[in-house]
Amino acid sequence: MMDEQTRIELEAAAFRALRDHLRERTDVQNIDLMNLSGFCRNCLSRWYQEAANARGIDMSKEEAREIVYGMPYDEWRARYQTEASPEAQAKFSESH
Repeated sequence: MMDEQTRIELEAAAFRALRDHLRERTDVQNIDLMNLSGFCRNCLSRWYQEAANARGIDMSKEEAREIVYGMPYDEWRARYQTEASPEAQAKFSESH
């Protein structure tokens, strides 16, 4: 059995590992993540923002995105976002 604080710390470590992995894998586009897993970096940042707001912390969408992306979202898009293939767009349209 694990105590509550340890569980929270392990969950936080897992979140940071996922965040850092996604920061490193700039070759993986958000549409690909959505098509494969049903969530992307923007979803992760929205969940982060919602958790902060639920605890009374005023956090904007852009602030949360910067935590997940490691830089301003517009900068990440300019550096790393590519045009989605017609196949990826079609798959996204089918599932969303």
